[in-house]
Amino acid sequence: MRLINYFDSMLKKSIEAVGRFFLFLKMVFRKPEKWSIFWKQFIKETDKLIMSSILIVGVISIFIGGVLVIQTASNLENPIIDKMYIGYMVRESLILEFCSTMVALILAGKMGSNIASEIGSMRITEQIDAMDMMGINSAGFLVLPKVVSVTVLSPLLMLMSFALGLLGGWLVVDITQIIPTASYITGIKSFWNGFYVFYGGFKMSLFCFMIASIAAFNGYYAHGGSLGVGHSSTKSIVITSILILMSDLIVTQLMLY
Repeated sequence: MRLINYFDSMLKKSIEAVGRFFLFLKMVFRKPEKWSIFWKQFIKETDKLIMSSILIVGVISIFIGGVLVIQTASNLENPIIDKMYIGYMVRESLILEFCSTMVALILAGKMGSNIASEIGSMRITEQIDAMDMMGINSAGFLVLPKVVSVTVLSPLLMLMSFALGLLGGWLVVDITQIIPTASYITGIKSFWNGFYVFYGGFKMSLFCFMIASIAAFNGYYAHGGSLGVGHSSTKSIVITSILILMSDLIVTQLMLY
């Protein structure tokens, strides 16, 4: 009986949270009072959220590309199979899954904690309350530039990750000669499907929209002092990671089959 009551309580809280989240998005997506201020904030958020993520995404992508080459080559030792398929499989693995889903999971921790802690700290220190008292749409002012920035520009991170992943694979091939370099390059060029670029970019935009909006939502309604800020940051990362994986399955089913 206690277990049933517990799950019933959790279900009610989840439904309430979903409703509050959509009401929060309604506040966020109101027309900005001054577009000049919005674009100024947009540029700041781009530097803080997108540009600052280039290093971590780039380093991880290079090493993952190299690891994929080694793993794929070790599983394709049959002399009948052309070595060019190693480059082909590395390219497909990067564009279909790693450069969108895996990078988004990394950014969920990096971007999500940044957004949730920043807005949560402003809520705890009553800066958001002061904005509301002055008649400013605090949700729109603080959150809209973040959401638009990461949603629109995150596909560029995906493309960079893809290019650096292929570069990392090429470096491993060139240094170790695990397969002929010409075969790796031929595999990269073979059977190219341009739709996969759109597919990966769409997933990246969707995932980053969820990261920014959910993290901002949890930060905006943070309470309980500094511990509450930490709790909202952790909560946003966990929820976003789960939703990214669920959305990945749904989007893949709808777009590829």
